[in-house]
Amino acid sequence: MRPPVKTEIEHLVSRAVSEVFAAGDVDDTPPPPEIERTRDPQHGHFSSNVAMQLAKSLGKSPREIAADIVAALPESDQVAAVDIAGPGFINFRLAPDAFHTELHKIICAEGKYGNSDLGANRKVILEYVSANPTGPLHVGHGRHAAYGACIANLLTATGHNVHQEYYVNDAGRQMDIIALSVWLRALQAQGHDFKFPGSAYQGEYVQTIAAELSGTEMPDGLLDALPEDGDMQLDLLIQRARETLGAEGFDAIITVALKNILADIRDDLGEFGVHPDEWFSEQSLTSGGAVGRALELLAENNVTYEKDGAAWFRATDYGDEKDRVVVRDNGRTTYFASDIAYHLHKRERGFDDLIDILGADHHGYIARVKAGLEAMGQPADCLHVELVQFVALYRGGKKVQMSTRSGDFVTLRQLREEVGNDAARLFFVMRSNEQHLDFDLDLAKSKSNENPVYYLQYAHARVCSVMAQLAERGIAWDDEAAIQALPQLVEEHEQNLMLTLTRFPEIVEAAALQHAPQHVVHYLKELAQEFHAYYNAHKFIVDDDDLRNARIMLVLATRQVMRNGLGLLDVTAPDKM
Repeated sequence: MRPPVKTEIEHLVSRAVSEVFAAGDVDDTPPPPEIERTRDPQHGHFSSNVAMQLAKSLGKSPREIAADIVAALPESDQVAAVDIAGPGFINFRLAPDAFHTELHKIICAEGKYGNSDLGANRKVILEYVSANPTGPLHVGHGRHAAYGACIANLLTATGHNVHQEYYVNDAGRQMDIIALSVWLRALQAQGHDFKFPGSAYQGEYVQTIAAELSGTEMPDGLLDALPEDGDMQLDLLIQRARETLGAEGFDAIITVALKNILADIRDDLGEFGVHPDEWFSEQSLTSGGAVGRALELLAENNVTYEKDGAAWFRATDYGDEKDRVVVRDNGRTTYFASDIAYHLHKRERGFDDLIDILGADHHGYIARVKAGLEAMGQPADCLHVELVQFVALYRGGKKVQMSTRSGDFVTLRQLREEVGNDAARLFFVMRSNEQHLDFDLDLAKSKSNENPVYYLQYAHARVCSVMAQLAERGIAWDDEAAIQALPQLVEEHEQNLMLTLTRFPEIVEAAALQHAPQHVVHYLKELAQEFHAYYNAHKFIVDDDDLRNARIMLVLATRQVMRNGLGLLDVTAPDKM
């Protein structure tokens, strides 16, 4: 099967540049040519500035070099004309056969159209969501889930070997707080009347978990002389709970809470179409020796030192803003030690690229983890971190107030029940992950062209309705006749639609490389707009058999690309609306 049109142009230019270099007896290796879509169709379909890139190496003016490259271009039935413009741009106008070939390719490739081997032999571990298992997923986690799953789809479509992972933060203070919250609710359920701490977890789910506990008794002095500061209050209560219950009893409550909350998270993500390949336990880093191994490696590489009874990592030697504690003065390892051990563990599992999708408040995390990786002998650039900004919900034009610890938040499950999975998935990835997202609930539920979900799905359903009409009239679509009749697609709407369809493989590759699923959304909006304009301007089921077959082939190709694009976003492509 022929490569995408843009790739073919790149190959033609590369061969011509190599010939020009050989004729000029130049020792340098020519750089790969940059080929871009033109903004103005009057300048052709593709343009290259390669002549300007080579001016210094070849010692000629860009226009002279451009003329030499054009003269050396191999013949291609995909190119109708080549022009030199301005200071030395080389513009390519595609032949009609290039569009016809692409239509045929779309029909033949079906669900695989747009796929490539761009990332062949690259093993990628993609970690995302990884919300603390201290409560249900909220809408912010939903954005992480939708974004991460789309990145996984895009990387897979471009040939990467992708492993999806959820890092379960099942160790540390947050688990102590959820266990305390459950225990206190269990005490209240036994009839003990006291004010529940404002800094503990407040949601109803805490009471549901607490109902599983039995035989809880209120110890004397539990609530005596509590400090005003919320965090200090929690720390003292956790200490008293551990003294009352014993380490084993307190850890048993952590286990109950973890089991219940993780089960809910698994179900929620599964219903949302997100299925991590692995749920990786933070505790296993310590029990499995990964943290100890990382600390030993840092020590062997002479990048740690002792200060005030603690062990410090010389992170500033690797570009971080300050050195980092890896072992506290009480002998307990830090979160940072677990973080770098986890990433070393990923590399030891054979992954080339480590992609972390984290909240916007993790900006400082990037430099210190890269520093840790480099200090342990790993390439810092193997880690790629994408930060996801916050989500604000709007209903009736008013912002919905949310607070996680207080339990006053909209869960992902509630959002999905209100607007549906498709709207949630698409709205979450419509904008760059680096931008704040205002989620309009009313728009997401509307059945109008202003709702992008409806607009895109309607394009797919419209093609299905055309095929249903064809079947009702007893007319068969002849694909062989369609191929021969494609030169009849000369209307402006048809030309625009074909040109847009040829861009899909480029969009998929760009979205994968840039971790930017919003590129797919924007492309699909453009494709839908082109199709709806075509649908409104022309009849597809015409009396002329050849023209009808050609037009049906064009709309079927449009449906396939729309379906493939929606599939990358995990949005359904309904046959009816």
